[in-house]
Amino acid sequence: MRFTSRFNAKAGFADLWDYVREPRPYRWPLLAVSFAIPMVGLAMLSQESHFRPPDAPEVTYISTFAADRTDEEIRRTNLENQARKEARAAERAELEERKIEAYKALGRATGLDVDAMEREAAIEREREAAEAEAQRRELYQAGSTGDSAGE
Repeated sequence: MRFTSRFNAKAGFADLWDYVREPRPYRWPLLAVSFAIPMVGLAMLSQESHFRPPDAPEVTYISTFAADRTDEEIRRTNLENQARKEARAAERAELEERKIEAYKALGRATGLDVDAMEREAAIEREREAAEAEAQRRELYQAGSTGDSAGE
């Protein structure tokens, strides 16, 4: 059995021609739209686009320090920064202490035993510090034994 006998294009074109020749309303505009839709799609897909790589960014380094500072100037600014840091820490500690005193006054005004609560809190803080110290020692010992085993 031959391939051409099964698929004869001549009969297909004859049917298409008979269909086109029949008098139908809007046959030519519909035929034009039918051809235009795939053609427009193919034209859009067949266009090539070339993108150029983006420009390299311009980096501007901002320095708040003079490039020609001496070691003495560096030490002086470090000491000033440390003094400011300590002043902020002292102010924060003072505010924390005032807050604690205000809570104590409120507790006394409402009839709570503030001194017993403070003792319990101190015991709890000591217990947590001891646990943290024990964990730190345990990790230190585990780390030191692991290092000596590898040698």
